[in-house]
Amino acid sequence: MTTTEPVVVETPSGGTQHVWALPADETTLLDLITTVFTDYWQQINFGPIIEGAAWEVGAPCAPTAITMNDGYVTVDFGAWHFHLCIGEHTASGPKLGRIRRCSRAELYRSIGSDGAPVSWGLRLFNGRDEQMMTVLLPNPFLTDQQGIRDTPDFERLAAWDALRARFLSLPADPLDRTGKGFAHSA
Repeated sequence: MTTTEPVVVETPSGGTQHVWALPADETTLLDLITTVFTDYWQQINFGPIIEGAAWEVGAPCAPTAITMNDGYVTVDFGAWHFHLCIGEHTASGPKLGRIRRCSRAELYRSIGSDGAPVSWGLRLFNGRDEQMMTVLLPNPFLTDQQGIRDTPDFERLAAWDALRARFLSLPADPLDRTGKGFAHSA
């Protein structure tokens, strides 16, 4: 079930995030992953971001294939690939299948101390509520190479706006365009 109003979450490090729940069914997640990695691969970074580790990997190219097998989506870049369990996985039995499968998906934005958003992303969690992956969406305060911009480029919120519209039926939010610059979010 999706909602138009975000849930406000205080992070362990004292930051604030706005979170919108996404459907976690296989069809929606496959569409979401395909959209993100096909349409925005040049502008995103992704990987697990957990306390003590942040893997901000950039795709080397557009995926050569995105396939499904036994509940796992494989996003293949040719030289390397990754797997995420987003559907019914039966080979390991029902108990492991429930743990491995994505049980929660969300779009989020991190809010800076001035009340304006500073980063935008997508997260997936497994059946133990462990993070499977974070996708850092294009940021108006950063370049594609993660350099800090002198002035914001709010056109870089196109991916965020498109995902909100497609998966939450929400229009662009003027709050997203109120920030002045990048601040490391918690």
